[in-house]
Amino acid sequence: MSSTPAFAEKRIDGKAYAERLRAQIAVDAANFAAKAGIKAGLAVVLVGDDAASKVYVASKGKQTNEAGMQSFERILPGNTTQAELLKVVRELNADKKVHGILVQMPLPSHLDNAEVVAAIDPEKDVDGLHPLNAGKLAQLASGARLNFSVPCTPLGCLMLLQDRLGSLPGKSALVIGRSILVGKPMAALLLREDCTVTVAHSRTRNLPELCRQADIVVAAIGRQHFVKGDWIKDGATVIDVGITRIDLGNGKTRLVGDVDFAAAAPRAGAITPVPGGVGPMTVACLLHNALQAAKRQTGIS
Repeated sequence: MSSTPAFAEKRIDGKAYAERLRAQIAVDAANFAAKAGIKAGLAVVLVGDDAASKVYVASKGKQTNEAGMQSFERILPGNTTQAELLKVVRELNADKKVHGILVQMPLPSHLDNAEVVAAIDPEKDVDGLHPLNAGKLAQLASGARLNFSVPCTPLGCLMLLQDRLGSLPGKSALVIGRSILVGKPMAALLLREDCTVTVAHSRTRNLPELCRQADIVVAAIGRQHFVKGDWIKDGATVIDVGITRIDLGNGKTRLVGDVDFAAAAPRAGAITPVPGGVGPMTVACLLHNALQAAKRQTGIS
């Protein structure tokens, strides 16, 4: 339904924006390499053999190289111990060729995610999840410069909003979801843009009413078609972060979002489809974060 011609003018094309962003990153990465004498380096650590994670890591490596940056992949067996994983992280922290580190989540159940994230050098934390970077984001002043990495998905959402709407100050924004990956950092970024922000979740009692008052709705709750079409205010901008694969039978599947696109699109002023909306922005913003981290670590602007 996301490609329905009647809604083409409302569709926020995250894939096209991500392509433009990666093209600009490639130009900037080449300029950085010429000045620094070294390519910006991004290391991705994968523990175990989760099929989806393997595909994702391979895609990150491919796009890193295509952007003119250097990709480092550390693939570890599923029985890797906490001590062994922390040793790899410390080695990458000390490697001057590596400017950004991302440990692919989820980790196997016997490993401590929080301890691993906290072990990453905050300057190299391109996922924006280190407690120091999360604290900086929580204390971010209105209009403050982002001189540290923030989580990639909410950063991508913000870019799409700015591209479509231009000025954001004064707008009423509803963020549905309170995760440390999307909901909380998204709210902080919108506050930085002088939006009036409400954070809701699955237990919020008056959620439909809150939605109908919002100029901007960011849905990141992880539930198929949780946000109904008649919840959307006329002319609102809707960013759908959710992604769920549903079984259509006969071995066929389809990806859908947290928002009922077909029902919401007639009311929305602009809306991201699933797939093709927020998803492509995440890896593009990872590359952006890695390059910015390389500039900060080398003092090259």
